[in-house]
Amino acid sequence: MMEILASEWTKMRSVRSTVWTLASTALLMLAIGVLLALAVAGSADGPVNDAEATRVSMAGVTFASLAIATLGVLVVSSEYRTGAIRTSLMAVPRRLRLLSGKIIVFTVVALVACLASSVATFLIAQAILDGPALGEPGTLRTVAGTGLYLTASGLFGLALGALVRHTPGAIVAAIALILVLPQLTNVLPGEWGTAVHNHFTSNAGLQIAMPVESNPLGPWSGFGVYLAWIAVTLVAAAVLMRRRDA
Repeated sequence: MMEILASEWTKMRSVRSTVWTLASTALLMLAIGVLLALAVAGSADGPVNDAEATRVSMAGVTFASLAIATLGVLVVSSEYRTGAIRTSLMAVPRRLRLLSGKIIVFTVVALVACLASSVATFLIAQAILDGPALGEPGTLRTVAGTGLYLTASGLFGLALGALVRHTPGAIVAAIALILVLPQLTNVLPGEWGTAVHNHFTSNAGLQIAMPVESNPLGPWSGFGVYLAWIAVTLVAAAVLMRRRDA
């Protein structure tokens, strides 16, 4: 397994898309968080409370999640696009081991990069807003939760890339499932519509970073629901990966 992990790490760090998408994730977090902090600090309303200051600094999470999801897609779909997946499967005939290697390497890289981006954005934004320290219990969960949510969104992209095996299609699917469809569930009628809205992908997952009071899911239960969506997608991708030709 160590050979597979080393191979996947080499593949990931040797392509430009990894650097650009990770940089885009960090830049979106930093630019949106800092610009919004500057706008709030310069407004006539005066200083904001600690909870609001933390939310302001993490405001870029939605757009950053699309960037990291794109990287997740490319980790798998780029090999299908170039035909390199045939070489990978010749080297690792057990396809689930290959997919597991991709998941492990991507998760570690994304987690480190996303947590670092969240912490750096928070520290710079709070220097502008004179907000809370990172060690505050609620603050630490929001900042760390943002990094976890971004990592999970990247895994969602990886799962969709393995499922669809086509870069544009998988990216469109990621945008739809993370950004577009969660908003559209607002129009569903009745109690069942509310339940669907509360439990739908990022509506549930963002509870760990940007909790919504109307959503009955707690931060960790909401994140667990998001992970369940990702797990189902990964299982479907794994089953099809074993059955389909490269």
